[in-house]
Amino acid sequence: MMNNRELPGNIKILIVDDLHPVFLEKLDEMGLHYVYQPNIDRSGALKIIEDYEVLVIRSKFKVDQALLDQAKRLKYIARAGAGMDNIDEDLALTKGIHLLNAPEGNRDAVGEHLIGMLFSLLNNLLRADKQVRNGEWFREMNRGVELGGKTVALIGYGNNGRAMAKKLSGFDVKVIAYDKYKTGFSDEYAQEVSMEQIVKGADVLSLHIPLTRETRYLVNKEYLFHFRKPIFFLNGARGEIVDIEAVLEAIQNGRILGAGFDVLPIEKFPDLNGTTWFNRLVEHDRVILSPHVAGWTTESYFKIAAILADKLIASLQS
Repeated sequence: MMNNRELPGNIKILIVDDLHPVFLEKLDEMGLHYVYQPNIDRSGALKIIEDYEVLVIRSKFKVDQALLDQAKRLKYIARAGAGMDNIDEDLALTKGIHLLNAPEGNRDAVGEHLIGMLFSLLNNLLRADKQVRNGEWFREMNRGVELGGKTVALIGYGNNGRAMAKKLSGFDVKVIAYDKYKTGFSDEYAQEVSMEQIVKGADVLSLHIPLTRETRYLVNKEYLFHFRKPIFFLNGARGEIVDIEAVLEAIQNGRILGAGFDVLPIEKFPDLNGTTWFNRLVEHDRVILSPHVAGWTTESYFKIAAILADKLIASLQS
């Protein structure tokens, strides 16, 4: 690592989200100047952003044209997480702003969370737990399905996809993966295949792709129609990649045996209660839901901050 004298002395960093203290510690070690305002709102940030070269954010608000136009001196946006969909990437790049994120920081957490969801679905754990609490002892109704021998299909083979495949390697499964933007990525954990092979062979489908114009509502009625076998479905990527109504219909007609969602198209109450699809989701005992916490662990909180700080420092040094 380079010493303090090799870093620009006039760089000002604005941090607008809560981060693990290790992020600030690393900046302090390098003598970097920052303002830590985890409670600031968008309007407050708009008033002061023009004074800063670096913006560090998690998911508090959109980094859109209004903010970018105001940020006259901005050179870096560092996102404490994996996805960049709250940032207008195209506009930022046209303005010469460098974009940083830390997908390495929560990839293990996401994989473990999704596998936990999958085992819950395979073994009817949510339903069985509820029944026992209600004084019901139904064994045959809750006969499970073993993961061993199944084919798990991953859409996307970046940090999260590969971490998921690695964690599945001890479960005697075949892991296949499709990634539109990569070729030649077959490794010890997964076999690269076409989308046609995904829909022909999958017993489990898990999403590991960012939200883009291309992937928005990728999983829709037509897409699900092509799967040859009934599948278990997992989404720990982004909610708007999936048409929830299409998934509900697929559950109803038996094309989907169970679904786990850590992300949804709308992620706050009371807005969720105003949708017909959410009310239908919560009625299903073959659906498991969590509030976008797959990558939200004690360990990932530290790792994301540490990795992002290292990347930012390295970028400033260059």
